[in-house]
Amino acid sequence: MVGRVAFAVPGDLATPTGGYAYDRRMIAELQQLGWQVDVVNLGEGFPRPSEAQRGIARERLLAVPAGCPVVIDGLALGVLPEAAVEVRTGHPVIALVHHPLALESGLTASEAAVLRNSERAALGAASGVVVTSKTTAQVLAADYSVSIDSIVVAHPGNDRVVAARTSDESIVRLLSVGSIVPRKGFDVLIAALATLKDLPWRLTIAGDRTRDPAAAARLDADILANDLGDRVVVLGAVPDERIAALYREADLFVLASRFEGYGMALAEAIAYGVPVASTTGGAIPEAVPPGAGVLVAPDDVPALAQALRRVIADPAERSRLAAAARAAAAQLPTWRDSAKLFSRAIEAAT
Repeated sequence: MVGRVAFAVPGDLATPTGGYAYDRRMIAELQQLGWQVDVVNLGEGFPRPSEAQRGIARERLLAVPAGCPVVIDGLALGVLPEAAVEVRTGHPVIALVHHPLALESGLTASEAAVLRNSERAALGAASGVVVTSKTTAQVLAADYSVSIDSIVVAHPGNDRVVAARTSDESIVRLLSVGSIVPRKGFDVLIAALATLKDLPWRLTIAGDRTRDPAAAARLDADILANDLGDRVVVLGAVPDERIAALYREADLFVLASRFEGYGMALAEAIAYGVPVASTTGGAIPEAVPPGAGVLVAPDDVPALAQALRRVIADPAERSRLAAAARAAAAQLPTWRDSAKLFSRAIEAAT
């Protein structure tokens, strides 16, 4: 059964983050499956909207034709519990949770508590919930009073791509992809790499610098303070074609996230056959198959430095990890696979 569905997103759907990339691709895949998808822009300012912005979002949600199921991205849904309750009286509501808002890094305990209570109330209005990892499903069931039976896990999909070429250069090319925000742990990554100046590496960071200007400024300051300006290049947000080229040229993907609801960039690295050095934060172990990378605890600079030293200094180790990544790539779900699960979630809620 397919039909019409509204897909509500906060702000510009073209925003260069993993969450928006998931939304864009899922919308396209649902359309390919036969759904008529109406994209509803809920406005800017989320997850910290003003009262005026909340009002705009509420009006746009209530304007969806009666009976039409509404998928609401969690970045907005989590802070719109009252609107969610109103909308559910005339529409099936499907919550899409990339990762719980209260688990964003840099929040005070009181801020996290407010977001947790707000998101719990909003999820209570949902007829169904879609998450991008089993880890997030477990968190919602344990901490947000969501019935595990109402949750569908639709991992981000992957395209079949040409694997990265094996480097014949003496310099190990490191790549990190992610918005410059505290949760991504760029401060930890730079601190770890600062201890490895005796090794031949270069790092390219690609990610939106506008979401958190303070985090971007800190990254620049950390690079300067550790005298890494000739080794680290920060590109900012770049087009998909450039990202693909960076993956194909990389020897090792690095990301020191404190938490990931899944970790799309990590899965993309695996899809290109690029080994990974990252953390165990959140659902990262789901995105990085055993043997395809090395994972350490979040915020552990010495452990990350030790792992990076081992992989950078040992070509045989990198080759072993890369071979495991290439083998795992063939087992990754496609976007069509994920869209079919998402479609079933909409049908079940309807």
